[in-house]
Amino acid sequence: MSDSPASTLGQAADRWADPAGVDERRRRMLLATCAAGGAASGAALWPFLASLEPSERAKAFGAPVEVDIGPLEPGRMITVEWRGQPAWILHRTKAMLAGLAEDGAKLADPASKNSIQPAYARNAWRSIKPEYLVVVGICTHLGCVPTPRFEPGDPGLGRDWPGGFQCPCHGSRFDLAARVYANMPAPTNLTVPPYKYLSGTRIVIGEDTA
Repeated sequence: MSDSPASTLGQAADRWADPAGVDERRRRMLLATCAAGGAASGAALWPFLASLEPSERAKAFGAPVEVDIGPLEPGRMITVEWRGQPAWILHRTKAMLAGLAEDGAKLADPASKNSIQPAYARNAWRSIKPEYLVVVGICTHLGCVPTPRFEPGDPGLGRDWPGGFQCPCHGSRFDLAARVYANMPAPTNLTVPPYKYLSGTRIVIGEDTA
């Protein structure tokens, strides 16, 4: 008469409870399988771990950026990447600079007391040389990228618009020194990064002036 299901389960339980009841051949097979699986897993894991090593780009992510501003004509702006962010360099015209003095009463922080910039850029131009603005092109509200709107009287911004930048996300407006106008979503002016001149036509963004 064959064993009942209950007795079969009981015998299996007894074998697991008593190490002496475990088939020695099966034990060796299980150990060998686990060892092989562990070796295979380690081999498969190595390419993944190797891929986590920082790339050359990642290593240079925070490195200073040298820029030739010689070809930059008055009234024009270029964008370079610094620390994964857009850094703007605007060559301001004499008319652009003259308009900065007229903005004061309309600005939230005209003297940049509550905004971020190096000490050498805490002036009306927010720059080392008045004609060149260097600023991080990230809105201080929610991190959007403002749009250059340099044309005075831009139809989309009103007849009294003097020229500057506008954030397309929530409408914050900035003048040509990247200072935010009052009653805008952005709490502070755009950030001026550390930078210095190597010559009259070359600057380095990411290094302070000595």
